[in-house]
Amino acid sequence: MELLGRNALVMGGASGIGKATSLALAKAGSNVALTYWTSDAEAAEVVAEIRKLGRLACAIKADLTNSEVAEKVFAEAEGAVGDVDTLFANIGGLIQRSRVVDMPLSLWNDAMALNLTSTFLICQAALKRMEPRKRGVIVTMSSLAAFDGGGPGSAHYAAAKAAVATFTRALAKEVGPLGIRVNGVSPGLIATRFHDQFNTLANRQAIAERTPARREGLPDDVANAVVFLASDRAAFLAGEILQVNGGLGMF
Repeated sequence: MELLGRNALVMGGASGIGKATSLALAKAGSNVALTYWTSDAEAAEVVAEIRKLGRLACAIKADLTNSEVAEKVFAEAEGAVGDVDTLFANIGGLIQRSRVVDMPLSLWNDAMALNLTSTFLICQAALKRMEPRKRGVIVTMSSLAAFDGGGPGSAHYAAAKAAVATFTRALAKEVGPLGIRVNGVSPGLIATRFHDQFNTLANRQAIAERTPARREGLPDDVANAVVFLASDRAAFLAGEILQVNGGLGMF
C-alpha cells in the first residue's frame, strides 16, 4: 500500500497497458481517474474493479489533441478523485504503417499530434497544478522503437516516441527542482491490441525467440514499472526511461 492516499490520472486506462496500470496503482493504494476514447464498456469495468478495491475512480472520455480537452480532463479527474499527484501519460499509437517515400504529410503530422503533442498538452496541464503544490510524479510513454527505429513502416511513430523520450529528460531537468519527478517507460513487444493490429503472429514469435526473456511482455510488466516510478522507491530517479523489453533492446 505504498501509494495509499495518492491520486493518479492514467491516460488510455481502459485497456492494455493503461488498464493494467490503473489496477496496479489502485492495488498499491491510489485513487485512479482514467481516460479512454472508444472503449466505453471496458472503461466502466475498470472503474468498477477499482472501486471494489475501496478506491475512488472515474472514467473520462477524451480526445487529447487540444489543450482545452487536457484542461477539462484534469478538472473532471480532480473533481472525482482529488488533487492529482501522479500522471501516467500513456498516449500514442502507430496509426498505420507507411514507408517514408510514400508517407503523406498528414500521416506524419497525425503521428506527431497523437504521440508527442498530446503528451506535451497533458503534461502541461498537470504541471499547472503540480508546480504550485511543489510535488508530483509524471511518467511518460515512449517505446523501444524510439531507440531502435522500429519495424518496417514505422519511422513516423519511432520519431515521435524518440521525441517523447527527449521531452521527458528535458522536463525532468526543468521541474525537478520544484519537487516534481519525471521519468518514462519504454516497452518492447507487449501482448496488447497494438501488436494484434500492427504485427503478425509469426513476427511476434520470432521477436520473442530472440528476446533474452524468451517471451512477449505482458501489460503487468509495464504496469509494475510505472508503479515503481510513481513510488518513493524511485525518489532519486529523474529523466530515466525504463526499458521494459525483456532484454530485446540490447540487440
